[in-house]
Amino acid sequence: MPADQIYFASDFHLGVDARLTTREREKQIVRWLHHITPSCGHLYLVGDLFDFWFEYRRVIPKGFTRLLGALAEMRDQGIPITIFTGNHDLWMFGYLSEEIGVQVITNQPVRVEHNGKKFVIGHGDGLGPYDKGYKFLKKVFTNSLAQWCFARIHPDLGIRMARFWSGKSREANDQLELFKGLELEWLYEYACQEQLKDPVDYYLFGHRHLPINAGLPGGRARYINLGDWLYHNSYAQFDGEKLLLKYFEIEKPVVYP
Repeated sequence: MPADQIYFASDFHLGVDARLTTREREKQIVRWLHHITPSCGHLYLVGDLFDFWFEYRRVIPKGFTRLLGALAEMRDQGIPITIFTGNHDLWMFGYLSEEIGVQVITNQPVRVEHNGKKFVIGHGDGLGPYDKGYKFLKKVFTNSLAQWCFARIHPDLGIRMARFWSGKSREANDQLELFKGLELEWLYEYACQEQLKDPVDYYLFGHRHLPINAGLPGGRARYINLGDWLYHNSYAQFDGEKLLLKYFEIEKPVVYP
């Protein structure tokens, strides 16, 4: 396979157990990274790599050395890596850029172009006309004063508190992560609205934890939700002509609708 494939994945949520323990899932993700490296021309990791992440000035959350090492190896080989912050790891500042050399995207979504195809990419949290409560909370979480205040808490306590609330958020969201039709998918609705303003070929998001591959009205564009690695092990691959949802080390892959 030529080394110009573009790969997209999201929602690893390392730090919490699911179908596999977080350690087993991290090893699985590293196997996937090694699998795609020979053919990878660009890797996009579209948010919530970690179930919680906060960069203190001299401290980062414990763990994830296998993942960070694998990403560093890819960068050392010259492979571009773009990481989007998600709602669980939005407190990424300069560490990953300085230490590994990845690009970190906080202002989302972004538009990029590969081989003449146009993409809109973002984690997806807070997009569309709904979820006003979360949009307010996100403004608080991204406020520089709020971040400064949290950084004053000792990491042992601060990370423990944050992981507790991260778990509560995930438990609440898990109740919503059922596919009930495209008409109830906010990100699909967002893509349809945006397509009327400035058409592109692909909308790629995470956040919903559901592998979705759906055409938009008009037939030109597709909405892709990348799913997750808690249960689906799903990712997308663009070969220069078409983009497909794929799966890694999973027995019964599912795709919606």
